[in-house]
Amino acid sequence: MGPGWRAPSAALVGGSVAIFGGLRRAALALPRPAAVRSRPGRVWRWRNLLVSFAHSVLAGLWALFSLWHSPELLSDIQDGYSVSGHLLVCFSSGYFIHDSLDIIFNHQSRSSWEYLVHHAMAISAFVSLIITGRFLVAAMLLLLVEVSNIFLTVRMLLKMSNVPSLALYEANKYVNLVMYFAFRLAPQAYLTWYFLRYVEVQGQGAFLTVNLLLLDAMILMYFSRLLRSDFFPSLRKGSAGRDVDGEKFLID
Repeated sequence: MGPGWRAPSAALVGGSVAIFGGLRRAALALPRPAAVRSRPGRVWRWRNLLVSFAHSVLAGLWALFSLWHSPELLSDIQDGYSVSGHLLVCFSSGYFIHDSLDIIFNHQSRSSWEYLVHHAMAISAFVSLIITGRFLVAAMLLLLVEVSNIFLTVRMLLKMSNVPSLALYEANKYVNLVMYFAFRLAPQAYLTWYFLRYVEVQGQGAFLTVNLLLLDAMILMYFSRLLRSDFFPSLRKGSAGRDVDGEKFLID
C-alpha cells in the first residue's frame, strides 16, 4: 500500500464515524424497555450498547468472512494484505473514534475510562497499520473479538432490560463463555505468542507488541469479572463488575 492510500483511508475512517453517528441518532428513535425508561441514567448506556452491538455484528462477521475467504493471509501476519481487511480496519477505527467522542461528550469519561484507554490503544495501532500497510492480518485476527462481543453485548442488554426469561439469559451466558474463548482469548493468545517469537521489537513492531501485552492484561481482567458475575457471584468484591447507571460493563 502506497502513500496514495492515506487520504482515501482518512476519508473512509471519517465516513465510518459519520455512519455510527447516524446509527446513534437512529437508536434514539427505537423503543426502550420500561426498565431503561424508568432510570434516566441508563438511556445513554442503552443507546451506546445498541451502536456497539451494530459494530460487533458488522465487524465480527466481516473479519470472520475475510479470513475464511482468504486463509492464505494467515501465513503472512506481518505483510499480508487484502482490500477487505484494509476497509475493515478503517471501518472499526471510525467506530472507536465515534465511541470515544460519545463517551466524552456525554460526560461518561469517569465511569468508562477503561474503554477510553482501550479505544486510544486501538485507534493508534490501527492508524499505524493504515499508514504502513503492515500487520493488517493481525488486526483482522484481533477484530474476531467482535464475534464474542455480539453475545457480550446481548448479555448487557438483557440485564438492563430486566428480561423475565431466565432461560434466555442462561443460554446466552454459556454461549458467551464459549465465544469468549474461541474469538477473544484464543486469537489474543496466538497473536501474543507470534509477536513475542517472530516480530522484531523495534519501531512499529515494538509499539504493537506493547499494545498487545496491555490488551492481554485488560482482557484477563474482563474475563475475571465475567466469571465472577455470571458463574461465581459469591466471589464478587466491592464495585468490580457491578451493574450501575452510567457504567459500561464488559464491552469492547
